[in-house]
Amino acid sequence: MISVTKLLSGAGHFGDSLRYSHDSRGALHGTTHGMGPVVVWNSTRTCNLKCIHCYMESDSVKYENELSTEEAKRFIDDLAEFKVPVILFSGGEPLIRPDFFELAEYSASRGLRVTISTNGTLIDKETAQRIKDLGVGYVGISLDGMGEKNDEFRKKKGAFDAALRGIRNCLDIGQRVGLRFTINRHNYAEMENIFKLIEEEGIPRICFYHLVYSGRGSEMMKEDVTREESRQAMDMIIDKTLYFHNKGIDKEILTVDNHADGVYTYLRMQKTDPRRAEQVWELLRNNGGNRTGIAIGQVDNLGFVHADQFTQNHTFGNVRERTFGDIWTDGSHPILAGLKDRKPLLKGRCAACKWLSVCNGNFRARAEAATGDFWESDPACYLTDTEIGVC
Repeated sequence: MISVTKLLSGAGHFGDSLRYSHDSRGALHGTTHGMGPVVVWNSTRTCNLKCIHCYMESDSVKYENELSTEEAKRFIDDLAEFKVPVILFSGGEPLIRPDFFELAEYSASRGLRVTISTNGTLIDKETAQRIKDLGVGYVGISLDGMGEKNDEFRKKKGAFDAALRGIRNCLDIGQRVGLRFTINRHNYAEMENIFKLIEEEGIPRICFYHLVYSGRGSEMMKEDVTREESRQAMDMIIDKTLYFHNKGIDKEILTVDNHADGVYTYLRMQKTDPRRAEQVWELLRNNGGNRTGIAIGQVDNLGFVHADQFTQNHTFGNVRERTFGDIWTDGSHPILAGLKDRKPLLKGRCAACKWLSVCNGNFRARAEAATGDFWESDPACYLTDTEIGVC
């Protein structure tokens, strides 16, 4: 995750200390600041929508053998003991899980910062207030376009309006909320309108995700944006970030799942603002690039531990059988061990790239989906051969 706001303006928000302090790269055993990783918990696979790019391939059915309430509490205890700073409740749709509020409250009582990744359609006024009362740090709501375009992605008419109501219900009571937007060829042209939406609605945060070829998203590999479109999208993100900053409008704008974005921002600042470019470089150097398997991990609805939510074809253990901390620090699995010291394993453009120290090989799940080799180059890197120094 790259905070374009932090890179371009220096403005700080929660999470920047985990991303950009001098020791934020994390130790080889996979901890940061002496803490465990941020953990995404896909607490249920059940969802009221059927998004075409869902990495969990969720549907509106009941999935068997999901962690029980008591098993979930033991898992949360493990996270607290391992000093995990943040638990992200995801799904499916996490608000469908009957014991969501009980488990969120329990997580907060154990000192974990609770965040939620949701489609937003179930957040009525009462639900928003309950979320606020629990002290949830952040609610991320997915929108992949305006109106009917979003509904096409969600496979449900009215999903956009319901999600927007959920956002407004959070904003009305001061609950921190933001958008999640996955860039692809079908909604690339919607970005301008999404920026207008966050300005008009007073939405303080937006994360632009790059498409990862996992779950149903693997069927969209050929529908990803081109390299040139990725560059144009990043230009817009940079321009809008500077626009908000120069107008004194507090917006946190981030990109996720493509560390070429950080290098691209640095290269552009070298041309337009060399002094700022030096600060961008220092932040990127402190961050160290992709930290899947180091500073972020995932546990699925059945309790299996993965490097991140897009890499579920590689399983390291189950929290029903061993603590999360034991699984996370076990160096016997070649993928988990490799991720914590991956540079010698990388191939192709990634291995030869002069920006490897600030990218760390970008996104392995995409590389494996496209080539069949976990350590090959990430095809979504849009930097030219000249820019990465391989020609």
